[in-house]
Amino acid sequence: MKIFIKNMVCGRCISAVETIFNDANIKIKAINLGEVETESEIPENDLASLEKKLLKTGFERIKDSAHQLIEKIKNLIIIKISELDIDENFLLSEFLSSKLHKDYSALSKTFSQNENITLEQFFILQKIEKVKELLLYNEFTLTEIAGKLGYKSVQHLSSQFRNSTGFTPTEFKKLKIHSRKALDQI
Repeated sequence: MKIFIKNMVCGRCISAVETIFNDANIKIKAINLGEVETESEIPENDLASLEKKLLKTGFERIKDSAHQLIEKIKNLIIIKISELDIDENFLLSEFLSSKLHKDYSALSKTFSQNENITLEQFFILQKIEKVKELLLYNEFTLTEIAGKLGYKSVQHLSSQFRNSTGFTPTEFKKLKIHSRKALDQI
């Protein structure tokens, strides 16, 4: 049985969900971002109890196919950005279409109708959060960050960063309070 779960966006999320399933004595066959495959069907009353435990930890079972697709899209984008290997010729449309074997216009329409944000806007916001993280860690120069996240130039990154945050990357770094968003809140 496959169970789709909202807000699984990192390795720690996988560990947390795995713990919830283990505590509920539900055997897992496979677990990935956004989905858990169990070894057998789960009785309805156990499923209801599992859903409550997931909600307490900030996760949620996704029942309909549109939301399952949206969660897959989000996870693919988050993983791609976390790899820090986006070419400046990277096309989100080609990437998602090839990974999900669906027409990009259908993916985009489903996403926009359910999330009140376009896929492109979501992708940009995720990249901006990664830029914030990398700026705070101070491991890479802005030029290196731009290259790793597929920006054609530092100016392009800076412009997008300023439009999103109201600050230039340099101004953001100098702030005493760094406002970052959790990836599942974007």
